[in-house]
Amino acid sequence: MMGFFNKHVSETQIKLKDRLWLYIFSILVLFLLIVPSLIVIPMSFSESQYLEFPPKSFSLRWYENYFFSWKVENGFNDWMAATWTSIKVAILTILVATPIGTMAAYGLINSNNKLRSILFPIMISPMMVPVILVAIGLFYFFVQFKMVNSIPGLVLGHSLVAMPLVLIIILSALKNYDMNQEKVARSLGATRLRAFMEITLPQIKFSIISASLIAFLTSFDEIIISLFVSGGDNSTITRSMFLALRDQIDPTIAAISTILIIISSGLLLITQIFGKQK
Repeated sequence: MMGFFNKHVSETQIKLKDRLWLYIFSILVLFLLIVPSLIVIPMSFSESQYLEFPPKSFSLRWYENYFFSWKVENGFNDWMAATWTSIKVAILTILVATPIGTMAAYGLINSNNKLRSILFPIMISPMMVPVILVAIGLFYFFVQFKMVNSIPGLVLGHSLVAMPLVLIIILSALKNYDMNQEKVARSLGATRLRAFMEITLPQIKFSIISASLIAFLTSFDEIIISLFVSGGDNSTITRSMFLALRDQIDPTIAAISTILIIISSGLLLITQIFGKQK
């Protein structure tokens, strides 16, 4: 056992026992982050009319309530309609945020250092400013154009917070890419657009796919902006969950949360797989 802890873990001859505190601390942090999310899973299978842990009896009634909730109750959109709205908005967010973020990253990588240092903080400012401030600003802006409670308004709002993440991912990929390849193609007569589409794009496609999945997750999980600019027939699933939790303790929320955890974890796993294939 002592030989195991004296084992070298790096070329700098650092021993495992010297990093043991770091491993214990990391495991503790992961435990505190993951366990609260996992508790909701057994709660979603409870037979009780209220949220309880641990469940005294098990049932699929709340999953049935979610998947077969086609009636509008209490003036709110049903769960499945809200889910479909979130899926539509998330897909449209990909189509808006990914091209814009990619073009912005491409423009930054081809700019001089001084201009890049000015533009980069501006482009990522939506993720630096508290989301509540962004939501308030969008609300008053969309009111002027009658875009509140509309799909276009939601897509623009979610794209605003997703685009900086796309930008960072694509910018990182372009920094590891040899731009001389594109310059050679342009020197041989290709236009900048053709050189990008045929030379650069195929080599950063996995980063673009990863950025697209992150944009989807950002939109699908977003709630603050949705609370301000969505509603009525265009309420998102996260907004509906928040309102249900505020107005009544509906265990259906636990079932939906479990499904969202599975979807989010699956997409993040796919993102990691694509990232390793770069």
